[in-house]
Order: sequence, then structure tokens, then C-alpha cells
Amino acid sequence: MDGISSNLEAIDYIIIAVYMIGVLYIGSYFAKYIHTSGDFFLAGRSLPFWAIGMSVVVSDIGALDLIAGAGGAYDRGLAQANFDWIGSVPALLIAAFIFVPYYWRAGVYTLPEFLGRRYNAATRWVNALVLLVFMLATVSIMLWTSAVFLNQVLDWDHTTAIWITTAIVGCYAISGGLAAVVMTDVLQLVVMFVGTGALLALGLWEVGGWDGMVEKVLAQPGETEDYFRLLVEHKEGTQYPWPGMVFSLGIIMSTAYFVGNQAVMQRALGARSEWDAKAGMITAGLFKMAIPVLVFLPGMAARGIYPDLDSSDAAIPTLIDRLMPPGLKGVMFAAFFAALMSSVDSYLNSCVTIFTGDVYRPLHKRYTGSEMSEKLGLTLGRSLTAFVLVSAAFYAPNFSKSAALYDVIQTLLSLFQGPVLAILLLGIFWRGATAWGGFAGLVLGVGLTSVLNILGDAVFISDDPYLFVSFWSFWASLTVTILVSLVTKKKTAEELEGLVYGSVLSKSTNDN
Repeated sequence: MDGISSNLEAIDYIIIAVYMIGVLYIGSYFAKYIHTSGDFFLAGRSLPFWAIGMSVVVSDIGALDLIAGAGGAYDRGLAQANFDWIGSVPALLIAAFIFVPYYWRAGVYTLPEFLGRRYNAATRWVNALVLLVFMLATVSIMLWTSAVFLNQVLDWDHTTAIWITTAIVGCYAISGGLAAVVMTDVLQLVVMFVGTGALLALGLWEVGGWDGMVEKVLAQPGETEDYFRLLVEHKEGTQYPWPGMVFSLGIIMSTAYFVGNQAVMQRALGARSEWDAKAGMITAGLFKMAIPVLVFLPGMAARGIYPDLDSSDAAIPTLIDRLMPPGLKGVMFAAFFAALMSSVDSYLNSCVTIFTGDVYRPLHKRYTGSEMSEKLGLTLGRSLTAFVLVSAAFYAPNFSKSAALYDVIQTLLSLFQGPVLAILLLGIFWRGATAWGGFAGLVLGVGLTSVLNILGDAVFISDDPYLFVSFWSFWASLTVTILVSLVTKKKTAEELEGLVYGSVLSKSTNDN
């Protein structure tokens, strides 16, 4: 598809420029409040619930949902909505009422730190390593997605697009830390909802409304009988079969994502109170209800209007190019950039938090005999943010050969979702879960997911095996953790204080 830079009017460039300046101003504004590593990594534990909820949503949507997610809806139809309606909302409520209170009261910086307290240092390190690999890959994928979009809509070459994005995100993420990330996310969600709402209205108008879209899609050649079904029959070649969506995505993958993903939970850990932490997750769930309508439905409308696109990922850029008038094009471009930057800055900040807190901090204490100073933590955090961002930018072009980036992300998530959820559940609700039981469950679970993802089609009839990998790895990790715990030494009641159900700290602690 040709770039649309020649179709942008002066008003579009003004809107884009105002948005960029606003993001940079808001992000950089919070730099003056950053004095300690706690300020940088957890916003000084001062985040209100509404900012937490909006930030969780916009960081989870990301550029992949606007491009690859809408592209998935273009190809597969209504079943794509399951990733939010089944795969987000229930899990956010579970996170709010069951897991968040324990995380927040423990006063930890990261989820691996929580697992380290509940189990042992080995479990903490393995979890940190897996999350670091996932987050580094995700930042690179997000940067590559931005390059693809900017190439399509502005005709920029991929390298230029990657480095412009890197520079903008770096300006506020390096200086302002989590507070800057969250507050820019608030602006970005507003812009995103305005832009996608306008695109949805124009797309439905062009296709003839819901009835017109149904008529046009069902009249197309090929298998379209399942296009407007939320739950699709499980058969050979089915991409989103209902058992995988309900039992694996709805119960295992989504819960694990929202309770075991540092990029999500870091907002709750930075809340000004436990109430704000829980209310933030509930608020995110309310916003999440609208995502399939605003993001995926335009992709379905594009299928009815332009059924012969060379790539499904071109659905949203094509709608912007051909349907949006001057002014709205600028808003939609800003909306995409909002989605992109919110995902990059979220995973970037969380990646650095884990490396600093779960890798460097323990090593510093082991070899120096003293705790890492706040000044060193802040300096290291900012330096690592720059290093990780630049490294991800250099690696991003390697994902140009990946056909379905959305599926790549889901496959990476499946590596740890099942095992982490298993040991979290047992760790909180069963006092008998031992240090080495949790370690064994995590290691063997991650190993199993790796094997299952490699075998893929040889084991599963679905085109998307990651939907079932998390399910089976969860039960395998649960079983292994229980069996090993039965024959290994349990922790004392004092060691479990505030970390298990029925044992709640009266106030948060922060003995990092």
C-alpha cells in the first residue's frame, strides 16, 4: 500500500504535532519529582485508581491490537473479541479481589520478588529471566510494528520510523519513570478512544451498518460461516476454537497475564493505597469492555468493504487512507502512536525494574555486603532504560520475517503464563507449597511449554497451539508443585506472614 503522507493536510500535521508536544511535556514534567529509585520504578507509590485503570488498558491494547488485532478480526471475525471479553475482563476482576491485595501489602517492586519471598531465590531468578526475555522481545516487536505502520501511512522507511519512535519514548521514559509512563498513558487512552471511535463510525457507515457488513462478508467466497460467531467449533484448521478460548484463554492465559505480568501489575504496585490498586483493576475491566467494538469491529468492517487486501494487517491503514477526512486522519495517526508508545514504555519500564530489582540488587548485596543505594538505583534505572530501548531498536528489524506478530506475542506469553499462575495460586492459597515445590513447578512448566510450542501441529489440531499450551502447562506445574511440596520442607508461619491467604500484614513492608 502506498503511503498516505501526500493525503495529509496541514490540520493533520498540526494535530499530530500538538499531540507529540503534549506527550513529551507531560512525560518530562514528572522528572522533577524523581529523587529515588522508588520514585522512578513505582512512582513513589502515589498513583490514583483512575490513572492505573487507564494505563493498564492503553498499555495492553498496544499497536499490535490496532494493526494485527484488527487484522485478525479481518481474517477471523467476531471470535477475535474473545481476547478482551473472555480474555481480559474476568481476569482483571480476579486480579483486583484476589491477587492485588497480597502484592500491594507485601510492598514489593516486582512479581519475581513476591515469588522469591513466598518460595526462594531460585524461583525468583527463573521467573525474572523468563519475563526479561518476553519483555525484551515485546519491546522490539512493538518498535517493528510502528515501523510497518509508519511505512504504510507516511511512507517512511522502517529504520527511520524505528528510531523516531525510540527517541520520543526515550525522552520521557528515561527521565520520568513510571509516573511519566502512566500519566502519558492517560492522555494516550483519550486520544485512542477518539480516533478509533471515529474510524468505527466511518467504517460502519461505508459498509452499510451491521446488516450490510454481514451481508457483504457472507457473500464472499471461502469459509465465512463462522465469521460472526463469538465461540467457534473446535475442528481441524480452526484458529480460535471455543474450548481453547474459554478454558485456556479465559481461565488460564488471561488470569496469568493480568496477575503474573510485571508490565500490568507494576501500576497496581505503584498505587497510593490498596483501595486504589484494586479499583484501578476494576476500572481497567470497564474500559476493556469497549475495546473489541472500537478496535476489532473496524477490522471486520474493512473485510466487507475491501475483501481483497494483500495483507489483513493493512485493514486499519486502508480505512484511514480511504475513509478518514482531514483532521480525523491526524487524530487517528495520533491514536496509533498512542497505542504504540504506551506498549513500548510499559514493557520498557517493567523490564528495567525487574533487571534492577531481581538481578542487580541481589548481586550487589551478595558481593558488597550492603544494600544498593537509592542514588545508584535511580542512576542504574535511567541508564538501563536507555540501553534496553536502543538495543530493542537495533533488534526490531529481525521481526520483519514474522508473518503474524500477534501470534508471536501470544506464543511468548504461553511460555510462562500457565506455570506462573499455578505457583501463584498454590503459593497464596496453600501453606503447604514449599520453596522447592514452587521452583520445580516453574522450571518443569516452562520446559513443557517450550516443547509443546516446538511440536505444535504434531500435538494440536488447532492452528494456534498456544491456546492449549498454557492450559496443559498450568495443570502440569500445579501437579509437580504439589508432589514436590509433599516431600520437601515447609516454611514456618512467620516466614509466610502476609504472603498466604488468611495471613495478612497490617501494613505494607518494603524490605527489599
